[in-house]
Amino acid sequence: MADNQIANHNRAAAAAWDAGGVGYDEVSFYVSDALAHAAQRLAPMAGERILDVATGTGWSARNVARTGATVTAVDIAPALLQAAKALSGQCRPPIDYRIADAECLPFADGEFDKVISTFGVMFAADQAHAALELGRVCRKGGRLCLATWTPDGSVARFFAMLGGYRKALPPPASPLLWGDQNHLETLLGRDFSLVFERGVSNCYFEDVDAAWDCFLNGFGPLHVLYESLDEARRRALKADVDAYHERYRVDAGLHIRREYLIVVGHRR
Repeated sequence: MADNQIANHNRAAAAAWDAGGVGYDEVSFYVSDALAHAAQRLAPMAGERILDVATGTGWSARNVARTGATVTAVDIAPALLQAAKALSGQCRPPIDYRIADAECLPFADGEFDKVISTFGVMFAADQAHAALELGRVCRKGGRLCLATWTPDGSVARFFAMLGGYRKALPPPASPLLWGDQNHLETLLGRDFSLVFERGVSNCYFEDVDAAWDCFLNGFGPLHVLYESLDEARRRALKADVDAYHERYRVDAGLHIRREYLIVVGHRR
């Protein structure tokens, strides 16, 4: 799988997400209720041509493919796509996995009946270009469904905490803006009429160490950040991540809640 279609300004992000490898599938398991929500709102049907943008290890692509739809799924991270292909061997028709950049999708205008992205396209560096590409490849009368993290929820607090450890400058536009309805109208409203539905993803861990191990091993940006720190900062990062998760303690262990937004767009 060649990566010559990835924009230079996205190569560092590709490497960061790639660091999770097959472990990212476990991270996806812990938000699988939100991924199922998006797939059901997409309402895929047998025979439809569907594109999954920023597929990761292919969880949403497989959710869609169970209906008999013909699914193409793209990502900028080769290791994630390799894991996705290995995990999707049972799907019929087979899912077509390809390296591709959400900001410049290698498909014809109107090639797909429906387009989905679950906590994926929101991380594109050039939000305007990514939004235009979603509209370009979706046929007139087709449907778009996105799942995005909200800018005022628990994931936003987690990202802000990690941001305190980064040396690099933050992106010019926060990915969390994709969880703001007004911003989405600006990004997507030319091509799609939009409706919105809020949700809360629920996941459960035995304790903070189990949560730490899952995300350190499978969430590439956290893994890359951890590897960039000296030992004292690594201990501080783990302590902060543990404290973040500890607030979700219940009698049975941890019950973590993550607020998200479902966006359904009908192509004008």
